[in-house]
Amino acid sequence: MTGRANSIIIVGGGASGVVLAAHLLKSPNPDLRVTLIEKRPHFGQGMAYSTLLSAHVLNVSAAGMSAYADDPGNFWRWLLERGLATSEQAPVYAPRSVYARYLKELLDELEARERETGRLRLIREESLSISPTPSGVEVALANGTSVVAHLAVLATGHDEEPGAGQGHAIRMGSEADTPLDAEAPVLVLGTGLSMVDAFLSLEQRGHRGEITAVSRRGLLPSPHRKGNPIKLDVADIPLGTQLSYFVGWFRDLIRENQKAGIDWRDVVDGLRPFNQKIWQNWPTSAKRRFVEHTKAWWDIHRHRMAPEVYARVTEAVQAGRIRPVAGRVVAIAAGEAFAVEIQSRHTKRLETLEVARIYDCSGIARDISTTSNSVVRSLVDRGLAKPDPLRLGLDVTANCELIASDGTVSAKILAVGPLTRGTFFEIDAIPDIRVQCARLSKRLLG
Repeated sequence: MTGRANSIIIVGGGASGVVLAAHLLKSPNPDLRVTLIEKRPHFGQGMAYSTLLSAHVLNVSAAGMSAYADDPGNFWRWLLERGLATSEQAPVYAPRSVYARYLKELLDELEARERETGRLRLIREESLSISPTPSGVEVALANGTSVVAHLAVLATGHDEEPGAGQGHAIRMGSEADTPLDAEAPVLVLGTGLSMVDAFLSLEQRGHRGEITAVSRRGLLPSPHRKGNPIKLDVADIPLGTQLSYFVGWFRDLIRENQKAGIDWRDVVDGLRPFNQKIWQNWPTSAKRRFVEHTKAWWDIHRHRMAPEVYARVTEAVQAGRIRPVAGRVVAIAAGEAFAVEIQSRHTKRLETLEVARIYDCSGIARDISTTSNSVVRSLVDRGLAKPDPLRLGLDVTANCELIASDGTVSAKILAVGPLTRGTFFEIDAIPDIRVQCARLSKRLLG
């Protein structure tokens, strides 16, 4: 897109939507109009930050969680000013509910500042569809009204419903997540950070029964440690190579640094500024192999637990409260309880267990076209959008523009955040989302 877009609708008022609005409203353009639409009662929360549980802390330290790409210390100063942290504490992993409060206050300040200018409009309603018009876009709302603008940006985040094919699994905290007997055995699909959240939630409720956590490799996330990322240059990184070559290079890099006394975390974190470029330089075949074979190993090293959470999870595993299993669910029979058949990855042995509930904590939805989100499904159904080649999200250009089913690029409908995983891959965390939003804002505002 070229030129200036004066009116912009952001569909989705969770973290991605609020961060994008904040970056757009840094513009001095008096004619700018930003409309933020969110179906939940509160802006800035989405799925990620709606939890009230104090044990649900951020997986990134406070120093890295500013909403602003050009002011990385913003959230840390906010915590200090409110007495929610002290400078001696660093690194701090704040509760996610505190981060939701930060985003709410940020939006409240923007709303107060823009009240006279009318540059910001907040709408609490569900969006049903986005349609291109001769002069821009029209967003239809569930209450029968619609909103028009020059362009729309999808910022709907993660799907709230379990992925297709998850059978009888439910999401933690959903309406189906009714009270459970404290001793009841539970099955969790997934062993990553979402499983950790589920364990902490169950523990808070007084649950004491065994939690069997199943994933293909049965790997648990590693803990964070204080460190300093190594300095890498883009010229140091083998871009566009075969996946096997790249993995070999990266393992050698870690070994070399460990010999010099440097923690592997500092190597993983040193690569972070280049992760999207690495992904975008791989052919689709390499991306597919990474998702299928390498991603599980990458995730436990890249997406880590706060140290205090790691201690609780480790204790629960040692006590037998959490039982990680490397394998797959091959059958589920529903009765008074669920009879679940699991095949071990290593021995191929079948194990049958009886559980009272099955939670879906399997992470990335594998097919965006089966999403429960009305707007996204409507766009795909009408051919205005299509899944990316790996079906991780919507197919978008490097400039966040939606690609239609016939291959045409939309200048009017764009997307940010987790919906753009297929193009950016590492785009679930605030440090990556804020950079994406800053770049898009700069581009949209000419």
